[in-house]
Amino acid sequence: MAPEPSIDVVIPALNEERALPFVLRDVPRPPVRRIVVADNGSTDATASVAIEHGAEVVHEPERGYGAACLKALAHLASDPPEVVVFLDGDYSDHPDELPDVVDPILTGAADLVIGSRATGARERGALSPQQQVGNVIASTALRALYGAHYTDLGPFRAIRWDTLQALRMKDRNYGWTVEMQIKAAQQCVPYREVPVSYRRRIGVSKVSGTVRGSVSAGAKILWLLGRYAWS
Repeated sequence: MAPEPSIDVVIPALNEERALPFVLRDVPRPPVRRIVVADNGSTDATASVAIEHGAEVVHEPERGYGAACLKALAHLASDPPEVVVFLDGDYSDHPDELPDVVDPILTGAADLVIGSRATGARERGALSPQQQVGNVIASTALRALYGAHYTDLGPFRAIRWDTLQALRMKDRNYGWTVEMQIKAAQQCVPYREVPVSYRRRIGVSKVSGTVRGSVSAGAKILWLLGRYAWS
């Protein structure tokens, strides 16, 4: 019997010392082999808490979700997994649902899986109104411009390592998730969405929790949708 594919988890984190113990506790090991927390310039004990709970830590002082993800991936590159999973460090995702997210990859049905908060069980208030509107706009644009049928740009996602490398990800801040879905559509990557649960995060969101963050994220997503369509 062939061995199960190796699975590693990437968690970008900025000042998540309160939430990380719960996130790391709930990541199922096995099947997960390694967890890498990308400390994105935290001023609290995020890094030490991550180490205490069995994660590897890399430091990316340049603020930005994409920058943190890229630093973690560079760390994994010396011994890459077959599947990499991304999830947030604020305990809004349900890490125990990871087997459901990776299952379409393990069964050969997909190379990219997006956990859809829009179709899953959602705690009241977990998704802000601006997030819900943004998801509808982005999903509509992905369908119209690229023929990709998504309901969410959710952070809880899994992708084959080789597929991810072929996407040549570049975005260093708000556009990371939509860039992945755009490029996957352009390269005809087999994809699936699975419903995932979502709850109110611990602490305040650095993006949707502020007007500036929401506007900046929305503008970046729309810009990337248009830019890649034009190119």
